[in-house]
Amino acid sequence: MPQTRAHRPSDVEPADYHWLTSPEAAPWLESISASSRPLAAEVAALRRQLSPQRTHLVIEQVELRRRARAKFSAAEQMFFTRRALEQATDEIIATYKASRYERPAEVFDLCCGIGGDLLALAPYGSATGVDRDPVMSILAEANARVALNDAVRQPAVRTCDVADVDVDSCTAWHIDPDRRASGRRTTRVELHEPGIDSVERLRKHNPNAAIKLAPAAKVPDAWLPQAELEWISRSGECRQLVAWFGTLAAHPAERRATVLGDSATPPRSVVGLPGEEPPTTGRVSRYVFEPDAAVLAAGLGPVLAAEHHLTRISSGIAYWTGDAALADNALACFEVDEVLPLDTKRLRSLLHKRGIGRLEIKKRGVDVQPESLRRQLRLKGTASATLIVTSIAGRVTAVLARRVDSRD
Repeated sequence: MPQTRAHRPSDVEPADYHWLTSPEAAPWLESISASSRPLAAEVAALRRQLSPQRTHLVIEQVELRRRARAKFSAAEQMFFTRRALEQATDEIIATYKASRYERPAEVFDLCCGIGGDLLALAPYGSATGVDRDPVMSILAEANARVALNDAVRQPAVRTCDVADVDVDSCTAWHIDPDRRASGRRTTRVELHEPGIDSVERLRKHNPNAAIKLAPAAKVPDAWLPQAELEWISRSGECRQLVAWFGTLAAHPAERRATVLGDSATPPRSVVGLPGEEPPTTGRVSRYVFEPDAAVLAAGLGPVLAAEHHLTRISSGIAYWTGDAALADNALACFEVDEVLPLDTKRLRSLLHKRGIGRLEIKKRGVDVQPESLRRQLRLKGTASATLIVTSIAGRVTAVLARRVDSRD
């Protein structure tokens, strides 16, 4: 989480957040959360008894807790700011990352924000969160109280600059630099806060580090011989890139793509270095495969394709094909039904004949707008299918298919 102040109304003070996280505010939060009255009526009622700042915090917090359900199982008891929730690591990714630390460990979570990673690190021994924004420290402490069970040692939270932290005293450390230090999000690591110089000073004191970055970040060349770069995806979206150093780097100088599902699904990782693309056939076999976003971001498509002996349908396009279905969470698998030129009239007739009213449209390497195409197809019926639009042998081609669940 960033060191800079998260976006919030300028007249809301840390004291208001102390109040928000106290038992005194709990009845207001519960009342608004359970209410079905219009928002304007709730605001008017609150302002008769609370200051405008605290009214704002209560209303905002109820909304943010609803949004946070996708990230945290304890969201209804936790505390957020709008920007801090956007940037927080969700608990499934945080739990996976924490599993890479040895037990017991003393870990510092620098720029901890509201504590997404800190909560996952706490069960591994001793965890300390650090953020120079006092509001983030207040929220991280409160979230640890409500989200961690009594068997877990509560993490310490410090309000200070990371430059003042003695990382020599911990086993390993994690940092989430601010990617919006200039006000606009950037993938340029040199523009993050703290910057590369500060991070390098920390690494000199303790080389066992995990640095959270945006998936599209350009990693400094000096890191490449030492770091294991890991792109992590969840629900089909590549969420973050982590540079692991020291004892945390299981494969120094290599890349890892990790696909996460729900908490019951084991992580699936592909490890290696980018290599030659698989051979191109220019045709479609019985099954079409699409690599996960983390695999593509890591450039490890060739490694995964070689593992399964798959070929590319077209040069430069990340659709592969093969004769057998595969159960691999790093690949989406589609069983082919029809392959035809992209002719809207012909395709519409085929879909109507099959009674397909629910159509997932995917495309790569062609100038096709899926929603515009969907309107032209005038879908009717209750059956479902997937339409893959791509270029094959220089022609825009439609592949009508059925998504195969990896659990089948």
